[in-house]
Amino acid sequence: MGCVIGPLVIAGVSIKKEATRELSSIGVRDSKVLSPTQRTNLAIAIRNIAHDISIVELPPEEIDEYVLKGRKLRKLNYLEATAMAKVIRKLNPAIAYVDSSDVRPERFADDIQEHLVKRIRIISEHHADQKYPVVSAASIIAKVTRDQRIAEIEDQYGDFGSGYPSDERTIRFLEDWVRKHGSFPGFVRKSWKTISRIEQGIRQTKL
Repeated sequence: MGCVIGPLVIAGVSIKKEATRELSSIGVRDSKVLSPTQRTNLAIAIRNIAHDISIVELPPEEIDEYVLKGRKLRKLNYLEATAMAKVIRKLNPAIAYVDSSDVRPERFADDIQEHLVKRIRIISEHHADQKYPVVSAASIIAKVTRDQRIAEIEDQYGDFGSGYPSDERTIRFLEDWVRKHGSFPGFVRKSWKTISRIEQGIRQTKL
């Protein structure tokens, strides 16, 4: 969610209850603790095990439009909830396990339910991707998909690091880009504070 470059990717994995153990047996875990190669290999295996998979990609311009309408964090959480609802509508599960980005997991579940046609049981928890194999599987699919999009951007525009504000290469890339072109490219989330700081820093250097 915190990346300043590229889309926000939401994924859902539908799986039969008896197949949950199979996810654990192949090494499915939170995507953040896996290497890119492990994630790629597991994504293939997950697709073979899953009953269905749904992916929603939110481009930077959609994120910016939504975030700028109100408080950033709350608005972004709500946007993510609407995307999760879209995933859930497609998969049509009896129970949905979700990793809550809201500090109040029960509110996150309510926000999702608000956009569903029928009521279902939603298990909304923090760190659900560390607790439930099916959520771990979804996090792997989402991460692999996003990595593919980032690679496509890099192939066209060059190496910009991880795309996160904490990455010095990413910041240097953005600073060099705006100095050269006068504005940020379409694959950047312009509503992030990182962008305003870069713009302010460049204005000060010109004084």
